Parts: sequence; structure tokens; C-alpha cells
Amino acid sequence: MWTERRGAVLLEVIVALTIFAVAGLSAVGMLRDMYLSLEQAQQSERELRRADRFFEAVALWSGEDLERRLGVHPQGPYRLDVERPQPGLFQITLTDSSTRRELLHTALYRPEQSDGAP
Repeated sequence: MWTERRGAVLLEVIVALTIFAVAGLSAVGMLRDMYLSLEQAQQSERELRRADRFFEAVALWSGEDLERRLGVHPQGPYRLDVERPQPGLFQITLTDSSTRRELLHTALYRPEQSDGAP
């Protein structure tokens, strides 16, 4: 009887170790996925910061500058799309050139100057 119990204890220990190994591997996999997600989020944030700096410069352009850039134009790693749905109103979209993913979008108002204005 004692011999049968020893075999059962050994089997229980093996099953327990297997359960711990599977749980440990699952935890390591989950940590790896979290690390990769964090890396991807940081890369995306860096990309958006670079795009935002470019967008800040675009926001300073005059109405004449925006008029000259109507349409879609490559701008380094970006594609800049400038549209004018109404006089004085410009819609600006910045997309990633390689993925075509929209990064930033805004509208700018530049009042049209009359002919007599300086």
C-alpha cells in the first residue's frame, strides 16, 4: 500500500510541475507581448511627434502658400494633402507615405484679402 502511495505522490508532483511550467510560459509570453506593445506605442508616439512638428510649420503658412500647395504633395516621409472646400478654408491632411495611414488632420482659416488690402 505504501508503494502505491509513493507512485501517486510522484505523479502528483509531475502534474504540479507541468502546471507550473505551463503557467510560467504563459506569463513569459504575456510579458513579451506587453513589451512589444509598449515598443510599438513608443514608436508611434515618436512618429506622431515628428509629424506634429511638421504640421506646426504648415499651420504658419499664409493663404497664398496654402493656395500654391493645393492637392497632394510628397513632403519627406509624409504626403501632404491640401484642399480648399470654401474660400479661405483649407483642410490639411498628413499621411505616412509608406503606409498611407492618416497621421494628422486639421482645418485652417485664412481670410481672403481684398484687392485693395496690402
